[in-house]
Amino acid sequence: MSTIVNAFREADLKAVINKIKPADDRAVELATKRQDALVKPPGSLGKLEEASIKLAGITGKVNNEIKKARIVVMCADNGVCEEGIGSAPISVTAAQAVNMNKAITGMSSIAKAFGSEIRVVDVGIATPYECDDVIKRVVRKGTRNLAKEPALTRAEVIKAISVGLEMAKKAKQEGVDVLGTGEMGIGNTTTSSAILSVLTGLSVEEVTGRGGGITDSNFLKKKQIIEQAIAMHKPNPDDVLDVMAKVGGLDIAGMCGVFLGAARERIPVVIDGFISVVSALCAYRLCPAVRDYLFPSHASYEIGYSAAIKELGLAPYFALDMRLGEGSGCPLTFAVLHAACAVMNGMETFAGAEINDDYLEEIREKDSY
Repeated sequence: MSTIVNAFREADLKAVINKIKPADDRAVELATKRQDALVKPPGSLGKLEEASIKLAGITGKVNNEIKKARIVVMCADNGVCEEGIGSAPISVTAAQAVNMNKAITGMSSIAKAFGSEIRVVDVGIATPYECDDVIKRVVRKGTRNLAKEPALTRAEVIKAISVGLEMAKKAKQEGVDVLGTGEMGIGNTTTSSAILSVLTGLSVEEVTGRGGGITDSNFLKKKQIIEQAIAMHKPNPDDVLDVMAKVGGLDIAGMCGVFLGAARERIPVVIDGFISVVSALCAYRLCPAVRDYLFPSHASYEIGYSAAIKELGLAPYFALDMRLGEGSGCPLTFAVLHAACAVMNGMETFAGAEINDDYLEEIREKDSY
């Protein structure tokens, strides 16, 4: 049974968005000054320096720690799978939602190795299952088939977003230092490609990959269905909620809520792969300040990933040819952020190390690093 607060409306979402503030410029300035004073060539730790400064902008503190990391996995089925374009039966969504709590999926085994928590959330699993550890927040049992009708109503999208907001708020209350986003839902590369095509204006061909792996004929059918759905439903590219409703998925909307909620709670949040980055783009289009809270993980093997991450103006930390999803890139990125904090907190300054840094003045002036 759903436990969603049905009273959450679009006006409430707008109120949440209005509470999201950009990075703390003063903290960013102070963190930058400390990085410049640490005993190393300027910029020599690259993205670790950038990450530590970005964390300061989020928390308002120069010195931060990553003690408690959590991945929130949104699980939901997609009605478009009725068209036979999925790489697996939809029963896999329910099975893997259960298996994540057993730490035997790709993501959860990595998370266990790194000591990361996971929270598996059912926002729309269609197949019955038994698992008390899955958090039940069902909006509806799978979306409608976007090949025939809009996948969701606007109200359903907003309800799914509210689930993500709830998960972020709960994380804040429980002392989580960093969040990651994951998903499980057969057919969700189809919905992600459809959303991305509409939001960017790129062709379906340019943003659609094979997902979990399908035959050539099904791949062609997948692209045709996306093109036809966009033409049929005419989602408004200037209205993100409309796009998510007409050609999206409940998992995407739920993750969008996690990104928005993390920004509201001033928690850094990690983007996983293709479906996750499309969700992040949706959140960014709803509230540009969200970008200040986003940390990329890996460059997904899916063709549309590069377009979405470019729209966000971010660059991934890893290139591992991963395309599993589930949040599998998040524990790796948590480790990067942990290292970034270690640099900021543990390194000594030139003054403290009793080293004269005059020899760096020319380098700093030329900004050649």
